[in-house]
Amino acid sequence: MPTPWQSRCATFAVALMWGYEGLWCKIFPGRADQRAIVESLPLLPDAAAHVLLIGIGLAELGVGAWVLSGYLPRVAALVQTALVLVFNTGGLLVGADRIPEPGRLVVQDLVFLALVWTVATARSAPADRHAAAAGRTAGTPATAGAPATAGAAAPDGASAPEGSDGTAGAAAPARTGAAAV
Repeated sequence: MPTPWQSRCATFAVALMWGYEGLWCKIFPGRADQRAIVESLPLLPDAAAHVLLIGIGLAELGVGAWVLSGYLPRVAALVQTALVLVFNTGGLLVGADRIPEPGRLVVQDLVFLALVWTVATARSAPADRHAAAAGRTAGTPATAGAPATAGAAAPDGASAPEGSDGTAGAAAPARTGAAAV
């Protein structure tokens, strides 16, 4: 488990990568190789390539801000994974001749995605630990897994039997038709 400082550094690194790719590579000044790949997309008018690059760049900046926010980190990691796969698969299929070292691109993306998931796991861990301490899984309401208190009313209005250790015991199973043996 990374320390809080390591987690913050890793989070900043992931957000910085999205910021660099969005702002510097797509918007200002924009990299010629990335522009060429987008311009080579089939059925895309030449005039639309610049607008599409700016849109992609703004989306990448938004992903970087999302990472920094820490909101739904596993969903953010899933979205980042999908974006990296779609962008790079498209680039390799359409503009492989414009990518200087495709193998390096794939290796760098694998390392980047490992960092993305490390950040997501580290940022999700406190919620998971809190949920485990409360006896439930992350995302379930606090009352769903909470133990009943002694003498608490059962759903049918009856009082739950108390166990020998002073905790609430299990409710007796309902009997239907057959006599208990």
